[in-house]
Amino acid sequence: MRYPFFSIPLLASTLALFSPEPFAAPQKGEFFGGIETEYPAWFKESFLDFSEDLAEATSEGKRLVIFFHQDGCPYCNALVERNFSQKDIAEKAQKNFDMIAINMWGDRPVTDLDGQQYTEKTFAEKLRVQFTPTIIFFDEQGKVVLRINGYRAPQRFSLDLDYVAQHKEKNTGYRDFIQANRPASKASKTLNTEPFFSKPPFDFSAKTGKNKQPFAVFFEQKDCPNCDFLHSKILPDTGLLNIIKQFDVVQLDMWSKTPVITPEGDRMTAREWAKKLKVEYAPSILVFNPQGKEIIRTEAFFKVFHTQAVLNYVLSKGYKKQPSFQRYLTDYADHFREQGQDVDIWRYADEKIGEKTP
Repeated sequence: MRYPFFSIPLLASTLALFSPEPFAAPQKGEFFGGIETEYPAWFKESFLDFSEDLAEATSEGKRLVIFFHQDGCPYCNALVERNFSQKDIAEKAQKNFDMIAINMWGDRPVTDLDGQQYTEKTFAEKLRVQFTPTIIFFDEQGKVVLRINGYRAPQRFSLDLDYVAQHKEKNTGYRDFIQANRPASKASKTLNTEPFFSKPPFDFSAKTGKNKQPFAVFFEQKDCPNCDFLHSKILPDTGLLNIIKQFDVVQLDMWSKTPVITPEGDRMTAREWAKKLKVEYAPSILVFNPQGKEIIRTEAFFKVFHTQAVLNYVLSKGYKKQPSFQRYLTDYADHFREQGQDVDIWRYADEKIGEKTP
């Protein structure tokens, strides 16, 4: 079959019949919510040889901490301006830790604890840093004591510092320490419910296989202010709900004896499964592909945009092409902006785009 040939002028005049500006590309959407951060002067200046840093911290009775950040990160800014601005937290951090900042996209040379050479960005890749801030605490032998993937509010972050500073890992698990020490609150005494949550029985082995949906597990708990916040300020977003409806979504009380069957077919309680999965924060959202493999999880405070992106990362199978969630996130934002849509990474569900910036 032969196709008609159109000269460029003829094609342009033909298209002009249907559009007054046939070749006008949409104006690129604006980007809201990014904010630059000035890190505290008490952060340690380092040559980024972590064996030397570890030895120096140990000799001073401190513990080594690596703080991954990136330019324009509002969650990094929140950690500095909301957490470290509080006198008790700042004093606790300075007294007990040598904290070293690493730009996850930086090019400075890094020598890790095994003597291997990296750049900042390849070191971040090695440690699978997917969110900023990511904060990794080490003991005196260079073993990871605690890793925080994302921003946590001051009260919880202060408990995190206590756990590591007081060497609590030697006699108690992190989950048990947090559960025993979290203060009383005015949060809901029951779990928040949503119409998209699946009903029991919770057989995750039946959710896996060909032609199945990806599924997400919301590990929550009662008396949880951050859980209340997720349900009131994040989940009502219309765009997010359009993504969620394409998942099989289950809510589990991370401390309950609710029976579950794991994707591997093991029978246990929700509490046992949460412990096996090392779920240590409520709420945590674990996102699985249809084959029952966990692809990504959120275990810190995130607003609408990042929550949408985490779910879409699995729904779109973006993880197959892009193992770095942060690079996917950039492409995800650019996709909307190229279509003329504004992007606001610091928005709650009840706020308009660009209405409120950090």
